[in-house]
Amino acid sequence: MKQKLLISGLALTSLTVAAQDTTRKHEVNVTASFQPVLREAGKINFNATAPAADTARPQLAYNIPNQNLLFGYQPGALRPLALNVDSILRWDNWNYVKLGYGTQQTPYIETGLSIGDPQTAGANVYGAFTSSKGKLPNQDLRQGRIDLLGHARAGANHEVTGRIGYSNDQYYRYGYPDSLTFAKDSLSAHYSNFRARIGLRNLNTTAYGISYAPEVRFDAFSDGRSNNETNTYFNLPLRKSLENRFSVDLGIDGQLTSFKGAAKTNSNSNWFQVSPSLQVKTAQFYIQAGLRPSWDNGAFKLMPNIMAEVGTADKTLAVIGGWTGRMRSNSFQYLATYNPWIEAPMAVNNSGIEEIYGGIRGTVSDHFTYLLRGGVNKYTNMPLYINSGAGGKSFSVLYEPTMNSLNIHGELGYSVGDRFTLRSIVEANHYTGLDVAEEAYGLPSFEWNTALRLQVLRDLYVKADLYAFDGVYYRASAENRKQNGAFDASAGLEFTVYRNLKLWAQFNNLFNKNYQRWNQYPTYGFQFLGGIVFSFAQNRN
Repeated sequence: MKQKLLISGLALTSLTVAAQDTTRKHEVNVTASFQPVLREAGKINFNATAPAADTARPQLAYNIPNQNLLFGYQPGALRPLALNVDSILRWDNWNYVKLGYGTQQTPYIETGLSIGDPQTAGANVYGAFTSSKGKLPNQDLRQGRIDLLGHARAGANHEVTGRIGYSNDQYYRYGYPDSLTFAKDSLSAHYSNFRARIGLRNLNTTAYGISYAPEVRFDAFSDGRSNNETNTYFNLPLRKSLENRFSVDLGIDGQLTSFKGAAKTNSNSNWFQVSPSLQVKTAQFYIQAGLRPSWDNGAFKLMPNIMAEVGTADKTLAVIGGWTGRMRSNSFQYLATYNPWIEAPMAVNNSGIEEIYGGIRGTVSDHFTYLLRGGVNKYTNMPLYINSGAGGKSFSVLYEPTMNSLNIHGELGYSVGDRFTLRSIVEANHYTGLDVAEEAYGLPSFEWNTALRLQVLRDLYVKADLYAFDGVYYRASAENRKQNGAFDASAGLEFTVYRNLKLWAQFNNLFNKNYQRWNQYPTYGFQFLGGIVFSFAQNRN
């Protein structure tokens, strides 16, 4: 019975399934899709504060050099022959020969040659020779010099410079009364000097802001009478810059002098000084504060080294001041350069110079510059010059232990490119505090130098020089006397006549003044020189 019922149930179920709609396709309908999503994490919002508006005008400091400041050459010490020779430059494209002749039997030869270039390596050769014969007995002069100056790059950041030169000058002591006669050989002062220099400098500061430029100079000097001298000077400057406004300097320099006299008198002298200082420089002011410990033949002396300048950013006005000190060697070479008729010294020594000064300087427009400075100078062991020897024809040196001077220095300059340049310099000194000498023998109390350079046309240049000075004191027959003042004017011109050929002329002592810079030594008077200048292989680039 149970089997029958089970079979009947299954049959009914099959019939029910068979009765369903079989026309629909078999498919799956998705009514919803599920995508897993992470929950957003909680974040902290940072809202930046807007910066405050800066309405202040920025202070930008520009240091643009004046393109019109081409200063004229400054005349040096007066000589019987008022002929000026420009000093040799570091490197220039020189290739010329200058020849001339003039009154007082004066030949003139000058040449300048160059090779290389200013970036990698180059050299200049410069030479000059001249002589003159005046109207007075033995009023003769001969001067000659030759110099070789070169430079070369050493690596990527260094440059080596060097110089070798030789000069040969002959003077005769003609300043004696007509009643005396001397053999010409006994009056000769024949100075020869062999000089050499070598230096090294870094072209750019190191990674630590350090720059340096050590150099050594050597001179072998002689007067042709068995008086020989050697001078060795060294300078070791070192600077460290900090943030372009601050710098620290540490300089060491000194000179060693060895003199051997004809009378078997030997003398050695030396000085050293160290110059540490701190410098601060901005557009409106400059300050250098430091000390200068010095040793004069072993004797210690502490000197100041302070300078300051405060002015406007455009450099129209600046107030300057300072208190500085330095050493100077009174070598035979230095004394003979200042006074060529000097006697050989018995010994050499050094002088100390301290200066306290203040003044103003600046520029007006783009062409006019000015400087006015006044100060008090203190000298120790200062050389003075007095007539000596038979007839007073030579000079001996009298050293003043301490001496002061009230100094006034002024400069005016006006320039318009390279077409016009005018520069005038005034120097006045009032000497006081002398103990050994009664006056400052041989030292001028007033000097005025003016130099003019003018390009009249494209190939025509004119120059003029004015020199005026107050007479110096000298001692004669145990009396103090003073020379008359003098005014000397010279002029010259140069113009092109052909492609590489120029004519030149020089007129010295235009007013034919018979004056004396040194007692008993009158100058030549009016002098004319003229000649040609031939340029060759000139690089116009």
